[in-house]
Amino acid sequence: MNKIVQEIEIGNRKLSLETGFLAQQANGAVLGRYGDTVVLATVCSAPAKESLGYFPLSVEYEERLYAGGKIKTSRFIKREGRPSDNAILNARLIDRSIRPLFPKDYLKEVQVIVTILSVDQENDPDVVAAVATSAALSISDIPWAGPVSTVRVGLKDNQLVINPVNGELAKSSLNLVVSATKEAVVMIEAAAHEVSEEQMAEAIEYAKKENDKIVAVIEELAGAVGRTKEVYEVKQLDEKLKKEVLDYIQGNFTPDFFEIEKSDRKKEIETFKANLYAAFEGKLAKEEMDKLYEEVLKQKMRALILKEEKRVGGRKLDEIRQLYVEVGILPRTHGSALFQRGDTQILTIVTLGSTSLGQLIESMEGEETKRYMHHYNFPPYSVGEAKRMGFPSRREIGHGALAEKAVFPVIPGEEQFPYAVRVVSETLSSAGSTSMGSVCGSTLALMDAGVPLKSPVAGIAMGIIVENKDYKILSDIQDLEDFYGDMDFKVAGTDKGITALQLDVKTLSLTAKVLKEVLDQAKKGREFILQAMLKVLGQPRPELSVYAPRAEILKIDPKKIGEVIGPGGKIINRIIEATKTTIDIDDDGKVSITAEDSQNLEKAVAWIKGITEEIAPGMIFEGTVTRIMPFGAIVEFFPGKDGMVHISEIAPYRIQKVEDELSLGQKVKVKVLKVDDSGKIGLTLRLDRVENDETQRPNPRFEKRGNFVQKERSNKYR
Repeated sequence: MNKIVQEIEIGNRKLSLETGFLAQQANGAVLGRYGDTVVLATVCSAPAKESLGYFPLSVEYEERLYAGGKIKTSRFIKREGRPSDNAILNARLIDRSIRPLFPKDYLKEVQVIVTILSVDQENDPDVVAAVATSAALSISDIPWAGPVSTVRVGLKDNQLVINPVNGELAKSSLNLVVSATKEAVVMIEAAAHEVSEEQMAEAIEYAKKENDKIVAVIEELAGAVGRTKEVYEVKQLDEKLKKEVLDYIQGNFTPDFFEIEKSDRKKEIETFKANLYAAFEGKLAKEEMDKLYEEVLKQKMRALILKEEKRVGGRKLDEIRQLYVEVGILPRTHGSALFQRGDTQILTIVTLGSTSLGQLIESMEGEETKRYMHHYNFPPYSVGEAKRMGFPSRREIGHGALAEKAVFPVIPGEEQFPYAVRVVSETLSSAGSTSMGSVCGSTLALMDAGVPLKSPVAGIAMGIIVENKDYKILSDIQDLEDFYGDMDFKVAGTDKGITALQLDVKTLSLTAKVLKEVLDQAKKGREFILQAMLKVLGQPRPELSVYAPRAEILKIDPKKIGEVIGPGGKIINRIIEATKTTIDIDDDGKVSITAEDSQNLEKAVAWIKGITEEIAPGMIFEGTVTRIMPFGAIVEFFPGKDGMVHISEIAPYRIQKVEDELSLGQKVKVKVLKVDDSGKIGLTLRLDRVENDETQRPNPRFEKRGNFVQKERSNKYR
């Protein structure tokens, strides 16, 4: 075993990359350490399956609960199960960072497995995992044009911070992850609190410079290992036959192909391919003919944009597709909206619920609850296909997470809006940029639901076509421009700044300068879309849907929690049953109350306030007589809260028996007369009674007037 270690100081902490000791049978294996966070990244390849027709790269991000010293809380299953959403998102982040650097004609299966071995609660393992994966590929024999490096940038007190620890990140207005080679940026993922385009461009440039340092270290590690890259064979077509097929495609290509509608283009492609297959049947495999057809299609689309500045559908470079917006289209949901951009159509629905319905997430770092959730669905009919449906795909999880982080910064805090919020975006038709359509749909549906958003959010997908030093930036890209273009840059934000970014590339030509141009053009497009949205619904509705629950949060003294709950939950269960509410109490004294209507909510709130607030002389309550004794009665005015009404405080005259005036279960209004040191409460039914006022005590002369008069007068106090 020949252990090789390379180290570098990044963000005032040591990043260590180690190989030659663990997982020696893998094509490449690197142990990455950053603080006490440790990950193992391995890469292996398998023989090519030419029938697939594509490069089969898979990335698995394996979270281990032992890394954080945790055992699964399930009583029956202690082993880790399906990958969490976080694991899937981190696997996608790594995939998007390394995929552009594989040769386009390399068809061997490549599997990356990253195992999280230790987490220190400060250094997030995702960035370490991406760097270790790059190092593992660099030292392996697998053909790859890396290395690539990944860093995180935060923004705290208007200062950029490289790889902020978790405590700093929680206070940061920016969470930017950038992957870059020596030449260019290849991947961006960002969540932000309305950060300006200038600040974002500066942060990306800063990340690129820091990445250059790590790339140099990985190159040193690969040089020390000294492994030769695999030389692989690529099946070559007969040049004469290839030219014959290309000439046929060029000669029969529909002149107005890029101007017709998507559905017509799809039919045109099917018809053209059928004729192509018939013309060269027995001479060339269909898969090879498809590749040549795609090659011509790509060349023609790119040439049209670069030379004539014309796009698919005849749009200008910065032109947005036709927009259609409608809100409140579903009668029983809490909020709904339809957002359509060209042939991309998204239906978004909002559901409000008790904060207890937030998602509980169990991870290596511990447990947390998420109260704003966005789920994205992409059924096969949205692209006119019939396919098997199952669990959400990684793409669906990724798109949902992107739309979620785009809108989250404008969601009101729990104190202002005490609800769990679930948003679902149904992709009804897809022709590019469905994730950004989901952002727009989310904003509209949330406003339709009456959620008081801080600002509306819109999203747009940007593209680019690069040929040598020439490039054209495209606003609102659609299917073909995404497929044959060099970049998919999703930008979401408000009129004040950016809230989310996601960049994927197929070129190594994106400099910080070019990205700044893209962000500036995206801002104009975003503002145009926002204006169209706000024409339909200018602000959140002032009232929630009649079908939405009503909620309120109270803060009580934690010492009073026991009084609210009562012995064996007796008191709180009484409140829940009587008011038909859902009540959740946290250890810090936060009480979340949710009811189906405002009346029951107000009743539950009043009860809990009555139980927990300090009772003071002069306060008036409505109560129920729960016990009668010879010298007085007990009146309960809140569940678990009662006081004594002495016989002398029942009426303004002397009475012989309590039962003459009161009965069990009778509803009465009482006034607090006094509260002694032990907490016992003295009450009076004489609402005008003042404590220690001797002039208001019962007059003995009333005794001599007889029972008839006494009864007659007492009736009005019943």
